[in-house]
Amino acid sequence: MSERGALRTRLDRLAREVAKFGVVGALGLVVNIAVSNLIWRTTDIPTVRAGLMATCVAILFNYVGFRHWTYRDRDKTGRTRELTLFLLFSAVGAVIETGVLYAATYGFGWDTPVQSNVAKVVGIGIATLFRFWSYRSWVFKALPAPEEEAVVVAERFLEPRRPSDPVTPDSVRN
Repeated sequence: MSERGALRTRLDRLAREVAKFGVVGALGLVVNIAVSNLIWRTTDIPTVRAGLMATCVAILFNYVGFRHWTYRDRDKTGRTRELTLFLLFSAVGAVIETGVLYAATYGFGWDTPVQSNVAKVVGIGIATLFRFWSYRSWVFKALPAPEEEAVVVAERFLEPRRPSDPVTPDSVRN
């Protein structure tokens, strides 16, 4: 495969990964905001504490989505390590997210429902950038290169060919 083709393949994979991450994240955002608003409207739990509780619910929802859809093709060995790192990086993301909500609520006195929701969404946005980087770099590790190459070879082998194209080991690899 040429360098240009390899780069295009990597960019295509990254685009699909970002899209899948975004879908799971968007659903997690809905869960997070829904749970936050449910707690804010039905209990006397303080804004920031309720926001953190909702974040924990969304973290569990997101783990299932990431493991079984976004990163289903990634290494599945060492689930204990994976879950531990996921929870660790999610906790850092929760601190970022909750820190923005805390600053808005107690630093600026913005505690109306609309202001709390805006602060929550801004915090989630900032934390999402950290989470994407940490999850793909540390939690859901890519398969080792030889296995990735085997997948590429298998995909090329299955590509439709014209009858005039000979099938050789080199044509399958390149």
